[in-house]
Amino acid sequence: MRGLTRSAVVRAYAPIGAVGVIAALLPLRYGDSRTMMGVIIGGALFAAYVIGFNVIFGSTGQLFLCVGALAGLGGYTSALLADRRGLPLLLAMLAGCLAAAVVGGVLSLVAVSRSLGVIFTGIVTLAFSLAFHNLLLGRRDLTRGETGLVVRAGSDTLLDERVAPYYVFVGLVVAYLCIHRALQRSRIGWAFRALRDDEVAAELAGIDVKRCRVAAGTLGSAMVGLAGALYAHSEGFISPSTYAFGRVDVRVLVMLALGGIGSLLGPVIGAAALTVLDEWLVSSNEYRLVIYGVVILALFLGMPRGVAPTLQSLRERRFRWRQTRQAPNAPNGGTTSAASGSPAPTPSTTSTRTPAR
Repeated sequence: MRGLTRSAVVRAYAPIGAVGVIAALLPLRYGDSRTMMGVIIGGALFAAYVIGFNVIFGSTGQLFLCVGALAGLGGYTSALLADRRGLPLLLAMLAGCLAAAVVGGVLSLVAVSRSLGVIFTGIVTLAFSLAFHNLLLGRRDLTRGETGLVVRAGSDTLLDERVAPYYVFVGLVVAYLCIHRALQRSRIGWAFRALRDDEVAAELAGIDVKRCRVAAGTLGSAMVGLAGALYAHSEGFISPSTYAFGRVDVRVLVMLALGGIGSLLGPVIGAAALTVLDEWLVSSNEYRLVIYGVVILALFLGMPRGVAPTLQSLRERRFRWRQTRQAPNAPNGGTTSAASGSPAPTPSTTSTRTPAR
């Protein structure tokens, strides 16, 4: 029993290990180019964003249209505390993470308390996103408005190097994937899935809907805020456009829908696919948006559930097909002899002759 449990754990976390190994090998190919390292760091950053959003939306169906605002809250809080208050870098990043977690928890609490559906939750969080953007533009004394804020904290650490920040982001993505997998395998993950599929049935089954949704909103927002804070110190410069709705939230939604909502590796697949597509279309000039839209539309039409669920479905279908092909076919009209494999003889009625008198 213990061996079976250990084997199940290995199978559950093996995909995460594969992602970590593949991601760790990328600098061997692109480590000499600062431009390409910036591209793949951006891909890892958005993978972290999408995983956090997947915990909120993919697990409990809460449409948070404020991923950029939560990331900006973490980034600006961390940068201002580290640069202007002299707080140590790690503590400043944790403070930014905590600020995003509190705001995400409050937004989730408001949505649950008011019994807001998916659309109205999206409207409320979108309003917060727009308000946060206007706050960044209005408080020029703190944020320098549209001019942007130079972040000096972290410039004398490994975050200022070319390759090292990438491995920090990869470690963050792997840690987020492990947290998501642990949630999926726990009772909380079961409650999340039940809540996402049917809220009324989940409530009748004894699940605390309010607590589950607030927990998912808090945890996912903390993930997004920490990633935004880490990016602020690794990039060294942030502005309202860094965390704008069109730059962050739209891409996060497309990445998650493309990779597979609620799946483990969907966020990574979606982030990798769109990062590669963006880089591939850099030289397309005025046709870039047209080609981009056509490719995204084709992917969504071909895989409406997302890449990861579609591949999983194909894998299960192939497994069932192989099992059907390998199943022994019993011959018609008799059973198979266990020893020889030939049909067993059918007992027949023999006539008995009466001895002659």
